[in-house]
Amino acid sequence: MAFYLNCNTHFFFKFSLLFSLLSFSFSQSDVVEAPSPAADSCNGIFLSYAYSSGTKLKPTDPTHQPYRFESVLTVLNNGDEELKSWKVSVEFQNDEFLVSASNAVLADGTSLPANVGNGTVFAGFPMSDLKTAIETAGDLTQMQVQVKLLGTQFGVAAPDVPLPKNIQLANDGFICPKASMQGKNEMQVCCRKDPKFKANDTIDEEFLPRQSGDLTIMYDVTRTYDSNYWAQVTISNHNPLGRLDNWKLSFDWMRDEFIYTMKGAYPYVVDSSDCIFGTQGQHYRDLDFANVLNCERRPTIIDLPPTKANDTTLGLIPNCCRNGTILPPSMDPSKSSSVFQMQVFKMPPDLNRSELSPPQNWKINGSLNPDYKCGPPVRVSPSQFPDPSGLPSNTTAVASWQVVCNITHPKGASPKCCVSFSSYYNDSVVPCRTCACGCPSNTARTCSTTAPAVLLPPEALLFPFENRTAMAQAWADLKHRTVPNPMPCGDNCGVSINWHVLTDYSRGWSARITIFNWDETAFPDWFAAVQMDEATRGFQKMYSFNGSALELNGVNNTIIMQGLPGLNYIVGETDGANPKKDPRVPGKQQTVVSFTKKNTPGINVAAGDGFPSKVFFNGEECALPSVLPTNNSNREGCTTILSIFLAVFVFIMLHQ
Repeated sequence: MAFYLNCNTHFFFKFSLLFSLLSFSFSQSDVVEAPSPAADSCNGIFLSYAYSSGTKLKPTDPTHQPYRFESVLTVLNNGDEELKSWKVSVEFQNDEFLVSASNAVLADGTSLPANVGNGTVFAGFPMSDLKTAIETAGDLTQMQVQVKLLGTQFGVAAPDVPLPKNIQLANDGFICPKASMQGKNEMQVCCRKDPKFKANDTIDEEFLPRQSGDLTIMYDVTRTYDSNYWAQVTISNHNPLGRLDNWKLSFDWMRDEFIYTMKGAYPYVVDSSDCIFGTQGQHYRDLDFANVLNCERRPTIIDLPPTKANDTTLGLIPNCCRNGTILPPSMDPSKSSSVFQMQVFKMPPDLNRSELSPPQNWKINGSLNPDYKCGPPVRVSPSQFPDPSGLPSNTTAVASWQVVCNITHPKGASPKCCVSFSSYYNDSVVPCRTCACGCPSNTARTCSTTAPAVLLPPEALLFPFENRTAMAQAWADLKHRTVPNPMPCGDNCGVSINWHVLTDYSRGWSARITIFNWDETAFPDWFAAVQMDEATRGFQKMYSFNGSALELNGVNNTIIMQGLPGLNYIVGETDGANPKKDPRVPGKQQTVVSFTKKNTPGINVAAGDGFPSKVFFNGEECALPSVLPTNNSNREGCTTILSIFLAVFVFIMLHQ
């Protein structure tokens, strides 16, 4: 009897345990919930945002109390066409900090967790395309995606509900009215196709067309096997004033992939420890991880130096190995792209040669270059490459994705270069603005971050800022000007450019441009550009640089310049002849540029037409002074000089 009870008890225990495990497994799986009844009346793309739950978090702060929130964003395709690469804009408004999001990534390439308090755009991953009910017989697993959001919001306590201002589809070609409320916890909207929208692709195409942008990244799978594949990454610059120096490229692996080997580039950190102590090491037991290059979830890739271009192990990739320099196509089309290849190992359950997934959350930046914001990878038609054998045919990639990046200006970001103005009719230089490139937070006691920059004598531009104080004070005394106390802080820019109006006569005028490099890093293949709304049409030539007028967005108001062949190199700052007493010496290059007034009648050089409205160095827009040189005191200066000249002339005539 006891044995019978024990057996039954043992059986019941095993059955209960099995049932519990099955129940847990079922509860943890991604089950597609039925859409809201309101979706039945939508014949387009149905969106809903539903608040699920929330709790109060520590620390307690009556003025800025944090609360946990859980919400579900639903995207359902009720239309008659497949929705490719879906994107949804959610206008968060409660200083939300997003911790996780299932089935989606942030479209701007930001990795989670992230601050989304000003709103964000979600892009589908891994399911980026939503099929129609017609082609799936109403299969919600292919028509619908639900994004489960977890994060922190501030200030909205129960019974109030922390909903966004609005939700709408971010794909081109759709019209979305303002979302309507369904009760207190949910907002919904039905987006329909815009009948006026004209796409440049056809419905029958399998892939979305390639998009244009300031910079594009192609992720082409060229060879694939069950456990790994080879990908070629091509970074192409399309902006006529965009540029990258010492580029660094980073992205997120979403499926536990790792980089085994590379050609044409290299990881910033070579480290396989995450694989050895992770699931990768457990799966690939026979793999020698000493040869693995990188196992980080978010690796950073850097370019190789030119000396590795013909290296049989690391190089021999066209357009590789340029120290991370990508020039604008307007400067040198042959150097406007960078290419590398990498062998990527996959993890279960993706051990199939057709299971290919690109990394997400791409980011690229350089030194003294513009900031770029990159979108999600979009599946496009397979790229074609010249046959490596030299035959007149093309080789097609197995699969291709395109990442589009555009130059952005983050709020609060400081420029990296600045401009000073001077002229022949005023003997004072208008220097770079105070803190033009930012100021440290601990300078309040030693200098003023708000006082305007003090006018300088021309020779002061040749000295570092810390060596200009005595000259600035002496110049102010000479000109009977007061100086602030404390003195204004410096510009803190690595590069400064002086624009000097040199001459102005009836048929033309000229200016002198001097570029100063106050950093220890040299600038090979540098370029600069100026935008002049009134003067560009009169541009004639530059005498020590290569210069040409450039049309941007249909407007001919830009002049681009670079060093002459063999001279397009600005050295870094160096020590003076006697480092113990002499100030450091900047790297510099200079030219004179001439203009004619024939094509610009009515131009007033001294009134401001002779100064640029925008200045760029290596693609980065520089900070301009807030004022121009005046010609009030110049008249006095010119009168004084003329008086001295006449006095000398009369003296000579009287003594002949």
